[in-house]
Amino acid sequence: MEDEHIVDLYWERSEKAITETASKYGKYCYSIAYNILADHDDAEECVSDTYLGAWNSMPPHRPMILSTFLGKITRRTAIKRWQSQHAAKRGGGKISIALEELEECIPSNQSVEQEMEAAELRKVVNEFVLSLPRTERNVFICRYWYLDGISDICQQFGFSQSKVKSMLQRTRKKLQIYLKKEGVYDEN
Repeated sequence: MEDEHIVDLYWERSEKAITETASKYGKYCYSIAYNILADHDDAEECVSDTYLGAWNSMPPHRPMILSTFLGKITRRTAIKRWQSQHAAKRGGGKISIALEELEECIPSNQSVEQEMEAAELRKVVNEFVLSLPRTERNVFICRYWYLDGISDICQQFGFSQSKVKSMLQRTRKKLQIYLKKEGVYDEN
């Protein structure tokens, strides 16, 4: 079924919208949640929460790209679940490793407390990512948006682990330089 028709079903408040969403995007949402949570049951719950989130968001929201809309809900839900499960401890999972890799590039939460600063940071990071060559951008997004493991990225792109790791390291360094140039990152 076409995405536009699925969105129409949400707007009509038809329960078939959930069934069609699960059929077309269930595996996609599950893989996002599982990459973050590394637990089958938690990933399944996040996917269910994604469907509920989509149901509650449409209407009034009418997403232009349904897959991106669902992916964003899934990612946000999974990260919140992961954070609540790991509130007292750090490290250990794939998500913490990926986020720690970015830590040196992105200012701490204390310097980005206000909503305007967070929006500016998002804008600058998005501009940076869009400026990357296609393959570098796709590898970066797989690692830091979808939180794919290095071995998964190697398989997807046919690269060696050392190539993926060095590509990500160079891209993080470029991001750090870009953020400094844009005045978003300060070493002090």
